Amino acid sequence: MRAQVPPLRPDNIAERAEWARQVTTTPWVPHQVAQEVRADGTLILRSARAMPPVVRNTGVWLHHWAAVTPQSIALRERAARDRSAGDWRELDYAGLLAQVRAVAAALIARGLGAGDSLAILSGNGIDHLILSLAGQYAGIPVVPLAEQYALIPAAHPRLTAILNRVRPRLIFVDDAARYAAALALPEVQGIEVTATWVHPGVTPFTDLLATVPGADLDARHADVGPETLAKILFTSGSSSEPKGVLTTQAMMCANLAQLADVMPFLTAQPPRLTDWLPWNHVFGGSHNVHLALAHGGTLTIDHGKPTAAGLDLTLANRREMPGTLAFNVPVGFALLTEAAATDAGLRARLFSGLDLLFYAGASLPQEVWLRLEQFALAERGGLPLMASSWGLTETAPACLMVHEPIGRSGVVGVPLAGVEVKLIPDGAGRYEARVRGPNVTAGYFADPDKTATAFDPEGFFITGDAMRFVDPADPSRGLIFDGRVSEDFKLDTGTWVQAGPLRLAALAQLQGLAQDVVICGHDRGEVGLFVFPVPALLPGRDQSAGALSDGDLAARIADGLRALNANASGSAKRITRALLLAEPPSLAAHEITDKGSLNIRAVLTRRAALLKRLYDNDDPALIRV
Repeated sequence: MRAQVPPLRPDNIAERAEWARQVTTTPWVPHQVAQEVRADGTLILRSARAMPPVVRNTGVWLHHWAAVTPQSIALRERAARDRSAGDWRELDYAGLLAQVRAVAAALIARGLGAGDSLAILSGNGIDHLILSLAGQYAGIPVVPLAEQYALIPAAHPRLTAILNRVRPRLIFVDDAARYAAALALPEVQGIEVTATWVHPGVTPFTDLLATVPGADLDARHADVGPETLAKILFTSGSSSEPKGVLTTQAMMCANLAQLADVMPFLTAQPPRLTDWLPWNHVFGGSHNVHLALAHGGTLTIDHGKPTAAGLDLTLANRREMPGTLAFNVPVGFALLTEAAATDAGLRARLFSGLDLLFYAGASLPQEVWLRLEQFALAERGGLPLMASSWGLTETAPACLMVHEPIGRSGVVGVPLAGVEVKLIPDGAGRYEARVRGPNVTAGYFADPDKTATAFDPEGFFITGDAMRFVDPADPSRGLIFDGRVSEDFKLDTGTWVQAGPLRLAALAQLQGLAQDVVICGHDRGEVGLFVFPVPALLPGRDQSAGALSDGDLAARIADGLRALNANASGSAKRITRALLLAEPPSLAAHEITDKGSLNIRAVLTRRAALLKRLYDNDDPALIRV
């Protein structure tokens, strides 16, 4: 039966939240926050909910569902080698446990133990996940890497640097021919390589699957406990070089218990999700994968992406295999809603059975949020829980989560059970966020110096992120992410520039002109801007000397920044000069992370000469605003 939907959706935030509570038909848990106020103004936020029980390791889930629902489908992906179409390969829970145990036995037979590691160079896939779970089952840490590192020659130095650090005993790729250039690197020689599709010198993955488990496997698995290292996840390096985050069984299992505590619908029926988010990131590889496996659900691996090249496959996969949970980054939801707007059949498939719409990675534009609401109301008669979260690779990942209807985007939530959030005020309404809890890492692989500086004297992990309250008088309304503290800087007047929010405002104002921007001005008198133009605007323009001199484009940029400055309240929010960069950000020079975001520090360091030009009033490429 369809819910009775109130006819009015008010714009007022408080009224809108109340409206969302009335029309959300997915069961939800209200926010409950306890706040401690210290004498120096520091705040400690905690959930009022008790920490729920936590399983010993991820193998508990496999054994449970293989016994309770052995024939339920656990995993599904396109069977074709190019993953583009055709029949589905499916694996039920009984089969998944059997194959995980076989591969774990193969690893033990090769002499691998807790001091070794497995590296996975290719993207998402059933064999990838079997190997990852097998490593966890046998207590051998897994190192999943961004497939770009292996597929793009310019990124090979980053791949080899990581391989030299972790020195894996086994490397997996799905298609040995596709990854042949990476496998030919000197750093790979002497390491056994296994693949689904092989070429000479590569071990077929079927050989590992054919191994017969023995008593030694059961003994090894019995030793896998909460503190056993499960993964080494390399951060994307948005502000520094990638670091290997030590991820234990306790971190991952605690986070799943925390999430289930505030999402009761996960236990009401086994969840289904069709998901593309990459497994070398904690969002896709730990959060989403484990939400399915921990609850006996079905994970359909989507080899499409929210890109021009990958969207058609994503739409085809979701049309065939719609889910009860929908995870995506904001651009992904924007593209899905654009496609659904003109396709009634797709709308029905995407929205009719949803319990959860969940975005992370960036703020979702409110207009996309409203369209998601519109489609969900039309197709299911009420809203699913519409949520977001905040966390890091170091927190496995979720620390804050929205778990009650709020009727708006941009809020990252309240602490989950067991998480403590320390908020240090900056005097301007923002707080530096630090976290402590059972889902937080103990440090970084083979890097005691970075580990030592990652925590404050009370053991809180220093995130470098800034937060502000939705309502300072009511912490249960939640927190809003407000940029990176590490990207902030002072002008020579001593005025702090909050670079993160200013960057987002500039990008919004320069939509269609700027692919990305970098806020500049450390120890300068004015805020300046590096502008990476939209690639389509580059051909035919003068790209000499690293900066564009183009009157028409410069005038359009200047007009946009003047409109931005019209609402600026001070020098820290007013951009007065800009430079159009002729060269796109370089992957080889580490200016782009594997998430596709900018490494701000690398850009400013590599382009120091252009930074000097940005503050040269006589430079012909300078755009004065």
